[in-house]
Amino acid sequence: MQDLVKSSKFLSFVLRHRPDKIGLKLEENGWAVTTELLEKLNSNNFPCDFEKLKSIVENDNKQRYAFSEDFLKIRASQGHSIKVDLGLLPKVPPGTLFHGTAGYNIPSIKKQGLLKAKRHHVHLSINEETAIQVGGRHGKPVVLRVKAIEMTRIGHVFYQSENGVWLTDTVPPEFLVFPS
Repeated sequence: MQDLVKSSKFLSFVLRHRPDKIGLKLEENGWAVTTELLEKLNSNNFPCDFEKLKSIVENDNKQRYAFSEDFLKIRASQGHSIKVDLGLLPKVPPGTLFHGTAGYNIPSIKKQGLLKAKRHHVHLSINEETAIQVGGRHGKPVVLRVKAIEMTRIGHVFYQSENGVWLTDTVPPEFLVFPS
């Protein structure tokens, strides 16, 4: 299982941030040809066959990856720092969404809100449990409530990725509820 975790992290790095690291080119919408990805992984000392790749995709707890229906292509569902167009359409979010962060980020978030930084979007969760997991990756987790429906009323646009993550460009501080 540890091998799958390590492989998943490397796959995430390649498909979301640095396909050039293994000489891979992604299509405009983030898809990689599955056979080409496998070839590039193997030629860069990262042994992988289709069954292992399929297992990584199926067992990823965050469902970060998606195959095309025919399995001929694969891509990361969101979280890119490189230019890709996932073809996501605007969608009305639920009333409240959640964002998990580490406690040390709270002072700057209170001033600036949530910013996408080097990514394409701010990532939001449908539930607190997921937000806790996300926030706990970098320290003691803090969960913020996002007044998503209020944001849409003044023109903010939301999208939902294939794996259910809600995405938006920014969340101004006035739409955040901080824990007491």
